[in-house]
Parts: sequence; structure tokens; C-alpha cells
Amino acid sequence: MNQIDSTRLQQGSGPLAGARLEDLIACPSCDALYLARMPAMGERAVCADCHEVLIAPRAKAGIRILMLTLAMLILVTAALFFPFLSISAAGLGNRASLLDVALSFQSSHMVALALMTAAMIVIVPLLRMLLIFYTLLPVVFDRQPFSQARRAFRWSNALKPWAMAEIFALGCAVALVKVADLAQIGFGPAFWMFSILVLIAILNDSYLCSWSVWKSLEKAPR
Repeated sequence: MNQIDSTRLQQGSGPLAGARLEDLIACPSCDALYLARMPAMGERAVCADCHEVLIAPRAKAGIRILMLTLAMLILVTAALFFPFLSISAAGLGNRASLLDVALSFQSSHMVALALMTAAMIVIVPLLRMLLIFYTLLPVVFDRQPFSQARRAFRWSNALKPWAMAEIFALGCAVALVKVADLAQIGFGPAFWMFSILVLIAILNDSYLCSWSVWKSLEKAPR
């Protein structure tokens, strides 16, 4: 893959003084303010101070995001109904699904922890996918965005830090390394579905340019 060149946004008190609010963009990491302009396709606009990527348009990114989001919806739904892991030691064995893993703390005073675990590894990622799909579906096909598209996309961004499927996958990997010498572990279909889902989620986020989506939603009814 060819190296993508970075394109800095214009900055300075002169251009920003008379700029309209909708023409400005703030870096989410360091709050530096810039006059936004669309880079060429395949290039990126980055913050001059912290090098955070601010705008990264890609050709046919919308349809790719929709297809990846649809694949994630199918995988996360299917993963709920198949065995996730099986473990056996000393003649005893047990199998657990993804929901069993999430709700493993449901006894008495740990119900709240079980609900939070289920929400962060299943419910929140699923809800975020649905919100992104709702936001982009009409935009990709050059239709007027849905009436609540802005709110849906805002919620999807707010939920992003709470969608912890990747953290759960990393925790599973660490746990499996620790118990591999103590018991025999088997990977069920849901484990591989979830692993693929995490990879797709990372790829999906790399295609998603929030600034480009907000610009496409400007014609959405308020």
C-alpha cells in the first residue's frame, strides 16, 4: 500500500477571525482550532500539534462501512447462540456461550457487574452498529438523511469509548495464556466469530471519517 500523505489544515488568527462556525474544526485530542478544508481523496488532514487525524476521506468509504457494519451485526447476533469456549480438566468439562461469559457475575451482589459486562461487550457495540447503519444508509444512496440522523451519529460517537469488544478479546487472550497449562481449552464457533468481529470493527473505524459524515448530514431535516 502506498504511503498516504498528510495535509495540514489552515491555522492562524487571521483566517479564523472571520470564519463561520460551520467551517471550523477542533482537534479532539488537543482542542487546536482549524479552518477546515477537504483534502484530496486518499490524503489526510492532521493536527499540526499532536498529529491526530482530523479528516480522512476515502473513495467508496460509505458503502464499505455499511457492508462491514452489516457483517458485524450478523456476527455479533450469531455469536450469542453458539458456544464461545469449552474447558475440561480432571475429567470435568464445561461450555459457555458469549452471554454466559458476560453474565458469569450474576450472583446476588454482582448483578450490576454482570449487566455492565454484557452491555459493554454485546449491547453497546450492537447499538452503535445500528446507529451507524441508520445514519449512513440513505447518505450512501444519495438520499436525504433520516430525520434523526444527526442525533443517531452523535450517540454512536458518544458510545464508542464504551464499546469494549476489543478489550474483552484482549482479556480473553491473557486469561487463556494463564490457564492453558492447567486445563484443555477448546474454541467454539462464537470465539472465531467474535475474533473476526473485532478485526472488522477496527477496519470499520479506520474507514469512518466523522467530519465527512457530519458534512453529508448538513441537509438532514432538523
